[in-house]
Amino acid sequence: MLAGAFACSIGMQAIAQEEPKKNNFSISGYAEAYYLYDANRPLNNTRPGFVYSHNRANEVNVNLAFLKGTYSGDRVRANIAIGAGTYLNANMAAEPGVLKNIYEANAGVKLSKNANLWLDAGIMPSHIGFESAVGKDNWTLTRSIVADNSPYYEAGTKLGYTSKNEKWYLAAMYLNGWQRIQRIDGNSTPAFGLQVTYKPNSTITLNYSNFAGNDKPDTVRLMRYYHNVYGIFQVTEKFGITAGFDYGMEQKEKGKSKLNNWYAGTVIVKYSPDKTNSVSVRGEYFEDKNGVIIATNSPEGFKTIGWSVNYDRQLFSNCVWRLELRSFHGKEEYFVKRNNSTTKASPIVATAIALSF
Repeated sequence: MLAGAFACSIGMQAIAQEEPKKNNFSISGYAEAYYLYDANRPLNNTRPGFVYSHNRANEVNVNLAFLKGTYSGDRVRANIAIGAGTYLNANMAAEPGVLKNIYEANAGVKLSKNANLWLDAGIMPSHIGFESAVGKDNWTLTRSIVADNSPYYEAGTKLGYTSKNEKWYLAAMYLNGWQRIQRIDGNSTPAFGLQVTYKPNSTITLNYSNFAGNDKPDTVRLMRYYHNVYGIFQVTEKFGITAGFDYGMEQKEKGKSKLNNWYAGTVIVKYSPDKTNSVSVRGEYFEDKNGVIIATNSPEGFKTIGWSVNYDRQLFSNCVWRLELRSFHGKEEYFVKRNNSTTKASPIVATAIALSF
């Protein structure tokens, strides 16, 4: 009997040793309040139609606030975040019902015991671009034109692999469309995406992402192809550079080979003299001659240069105060003033406080 009890004890110890690590569940949150003064003082207090983040003018508002639950296990993971703010109002306007308030909702399974290979499905941050909706993670208070006019989020499935040395990340996506949770009515065609990220060391990140798909009903199907390339270079401990270039193409007519195209370039330089203060300067250009993404009444289409100067002050470890001067300068008079006259320039001053927990 003692021998049996001893054997049982040994067996239980062996089972205990084989048990997976404990799963972790955590709750986090983010809130970013801002005030933005638009010198053109638009009557509807809304920034130009191609601005989707920090788009309310001359009022105090919340760009993005969310509460997020994260579950992380050895072979499974999940995220869900419910939010509110002007970012969601603008970017999720086409989504039905409660989907408008879902910032993130996804679940993933690790497909290999040894390799870092995951299959995730649901609503996820976009694989395109170096800017996200979470302001504190960006070098500037407001988003660049190209960030506002390419997907912030996507819905579908993602197969992602990270190499053992963590220098390479490869991912393939099957998506519902171009920044869509619910596929547009009458559309039966899926979209696809690829991402390749290379980090040779802790100071350099190189990325290529793309998108291919139709985001219109089948009756007017127009295939869209998009390419995004960027690099992030931390030249010294205090000095960093981010540079990106995007190029998009879309069919002019269903079944035809001719394409409309648009492109954009963005450069941001950041200087941090210490851990409390930083200054970032941005230059950007966006051209959409055929109005695929940004429509205008001009025969020249949309051609705009932008610049900004941003100052950050880290108030606490989880709280930052930001101040930004920014202006757009269009080739034509794209911007509407309070008296309904038009102008080529759109200068703003914005300030924000971002808090995470």
